[in-house]
Amino acid sequence: MLTLKVITENPDEVIRRLAKKHFDAKDIIAQVIELDKARRVAQQELDANLAGQNKIAKSIGMLMKDGKKDEAAEARAQVADLKEKGKKLEEAKTLAEQQIHDLLVQIPNMPHDSVPEGKGAEENMCEKEGGSIPELGEGALPHWELAKKYDIIDFELGVKITGAGFPVYKGAGSRLQRALINFFLDSARDAGYLEIQPPYVVNAASGYGTGQLPDKEGQMYHATTDDLYLIPTAEVPVTNIYRDVILEEKDLPICNTAYSACFRREAGSYGKDVRGLNRLHQFDKVEIVRIDTPEHSYESLQEMVSYVQTLLEKLELPWRILRLCGGDISFTSALTFDFEVYSAAQKRWLEVSSVSNFENFQANRLKCRYRDANKKIQLCHTLNGSALALPRILASLLENNQTPEGIRIPAVLVPYTGFDFIR
Repeated sequence: MLTLKVITENPDEVIRRLAKKHFDAKDIIAQVIELDKARRVAQQELDANLAGQNKIAKSIGMLMKDGKKDEAAEARAQVADLKEKGKKLEEAKTLAEQQIHDLLVQIPNMPHDSVPEGKGAEENMCEKEGGSIPELGEGALPHWELAKKYDIIDFELGVKITGAGFPVYKGAGSRLQRALINFFLDSARDAGYLEIQPPYVVNAASGYGTGQLPDKEGQMYHATTDDLYLIPTAEVPVTNIYRDVILEEKDLPICNTAYSACFRREAGSYGKDVRGLNRLHQFDKVEIVRIDTPEHSYESLQEMVSYVQTLLEKLELPWRILRLCGGDISFTSALTFDFEVYSAAQKRWLEVSSVSNFENFQANRLKCRYRDANKKIQLCHTLNGSALALPRILASLLENNQTPEGIRIPAVLVPYTGFDFIR
């Protein structure tokens, strides 16, 4: 959530930058400014009202002491009248504050100046790429056919048990999943991230804190009886560890990692792009989260991007990094880099990670703050990234490493799987 100070002090700048996200902020910003004026007026009148009450109240004792009972009674009546007016002023101020809040949660985060112009994914900028795209021979199979051939993932059984988008991993498929999770967690630990094992369901306050609510409510599974939400990513519970917390600058950046199952309704997803593991309702992911100072957060972002790159290099996958354009960047993000890997049998790039800096947008919702060297309390910057999401990594590993002898396991995973081929 943008701070009220930023909006009221720099309205034209906010409107200009949000236009890059194709969000016309003119009307909503004007409403916020008018409501803030009304709030300020109500606050000033309320302050004057309370001062008047206190002044008159102090005089009542002296009037009584001097035997001026009628004047004291009149003073009491004035205080009662001021109290009644004060209640109305308080109600007006509270209403203006609520209306401001209701508008603020509808306004996206401002994109960083380095975010390119563009309407959609096709206009994202390729920053960097690496690895070699394998040349597969005739008869190469997509991962859903390989899964069936080697009996390692059963999509139909998942439909029977739950529904589409909930695959069942079996045998070597399960071991490969576990190998990837452990490899990602061990790598994150070695890179200085503290491992967290978070809950998989969160309350509405947590969903609001990281921006999933109210923006993405329709994409989350909601347990209505308890008003709890299944997490779409470990970012939500891990970042909310620092909700309503004041940190010390010397302790920043805080670096956490967490494995979790993730749950997304993916309403409206259909067609060839959701075949097999390409888009699931339940999937596994290892997340990295950082809490940092504004001065250092973009250095942290680059460190996170470089770290994810090393994971893909170790997995021997062809990869590329995209800087998302204004029309493709999320509601909450200021700057996002997407990682994609090439799926050789499908002949297409698959997104496997998003690494984002939210600046103080989430922190303002979370009230996640730090005390600087001058003892001043400031909002933190929050960042997160997938390191990595498993389904499309697994899809690419299966497709890119298929050989006549079976599916080759990258060397870095062999100590985790205990086998070097799926046959």
